[in-house]
Amino acid sequence: MARAQLTIDLPDSVWISQISAAHPDTLFRVLAAFSHENEGVALLELSGPDVVEVLQAMQAEESVLSLEPLERDDDSVLVQFETDEPLLLFTLREAGLPLEPPLELTGGKASLEVVAPHAKLSALREQLDAFGMEFDVGYLYESGDSERLLTPRQQELLVAAIEAGYYDTPRECTLTELAEEVDTAKSTLSETLHRAEETAIKQFATNLPQFADETLA
Repeated sequence: MARAQLTIDLPDSVWISQISAAHPDTLFRVLAAFSHENEGVALLELSGPDVVEVLQAMQAEESVLSLEPLERDDDSVLVQFETDEPLLLFTLREAGLPLEPPLELTGGKASLEVVAPHAKLSALREQLDAFGMEFDVGYLYESGDSERLLTPRQQELLVAAIEAGYYDTPRECTLTELAEEVDTAKSTLSETLHRAEETAIKQFATNLPQFADETLA
């Protein structure tokens, strides 16, 4: 089983690529999604200075069949939408792979992590080529390796949290203050840090003698 991080250039003709390219400071973060026949439904978090404009652009897009805002923060909004052009969902489905949230999209580029057998990754590459989508590989390694890597974004935010004193006792800054410092929605920051903490703690625990004894028992 392999774990890969991919950054995919979406075709300019795709509506979500056009909107994200027009608003490069807005982060599109897909938290959940599924496809049915020729349509797809997704739970999307938008964060950045242009969320209102992005919502208006999505509402005006013919390929967006429905759009329902669910939750609003100072600089972020959570929406559910349905589209008849879920290109990445179709690509993953044709390769026999599920979407592993979160999928992040900025400036017409989608970033996601895929965990799959090598044969499935090869099928995904073929599907990306078939849809005319170029991609870069951020990392590729066996998911069973003893060393489990943090994503570049997790590393960036974890370092920022440490430097800001978020993990000091007592804390030197709150989650809200840290989110403002790194210009990220608080909910996004919280989940990213939690994932990084989970990885670091589990990696540390595997080196504890008592943990190893229980695992092998």
